[in-house]
Amino acid sequence: MSTDDGRRLVAARGQNARAAIPHNPLDLIAEDHMREREVCTMIDRLVADLPIADEDLKQLNTFLRKQLPQHLADEETDLFPMMLSRCEPEDEIDKVIDRLLSDHSHAIADAPAVAEIIQSRATTVASFSDADKKDMKKFAHHSRRHLILENAVILPIARARLTAGDLKQMMRHMLERRGLKPMPDDA
Repeated sequence: MSTDDGRRLVAARGQNARAAIPHNPLDLIAEDHMREREVCTMIDRLVADLPIADEDLKQLNTFLRKQLPQHLADEETDLFPMMLSRCEPEDEIDKVIDRLLSDHSHAIADAPAVAEIIQSRATTVASFSDADKKDMKKFAHHSRRHLILENAVILPIARARLTAGDLKQMMRHMLERRGLKPMPDDA
C-alpha cells in the first residue's frame, strides 16, 4: 500500500494520519466494530436531544452510508466464507454466521434510513420525531447486540482458524473494496 493510500485509509477510518495501519485484517474488523460502537453512542446522544458536533454528524453519516456497507462486505465476502471452510463442525460456526447474515440484511436496509433521518436534522433545528427516535434506538440496539456476538465468538475463532494465506487474501480484498492498493509484500 502506498503512503497516500495508507493516509486515505486512515482518514476514511476517522483516525489521525500518523496512526499505524494494522496488517492483520481481523484487527481492522475489530477497529470497525469499535467505530460502530462509537456511532451507536452518537445515535444515543441524538435520541436524547444532546448536541453533536457538525464534524461528528458528518462522520456518522459517512459511516452509515459508506463504511458500514464496506465492513459488511468484508465479513460477507471474505471472513464468513473463510470461516465456514476452516472451522471444525464442533465450532457450530454455521449457525452463528446464519444469525449474523440475518442481522446484516437488517443493517443494510436500516442504515440508509437512519442516515437519512440524521441528515434531515442537519437542515433544521427541529427535534427528531418519536418515530425517528424509536428507529434510531432500534438500530443502535441491534448493532450493539450484533457486535457482542462478532467480538465474543467470530473474531476469536477466526484468529484461531484462519491461515496466514486467508488473512493476506482478506486484507487485499479489503483494500480493493476501498480503492486502495496493497503493498508489494501484501499482494
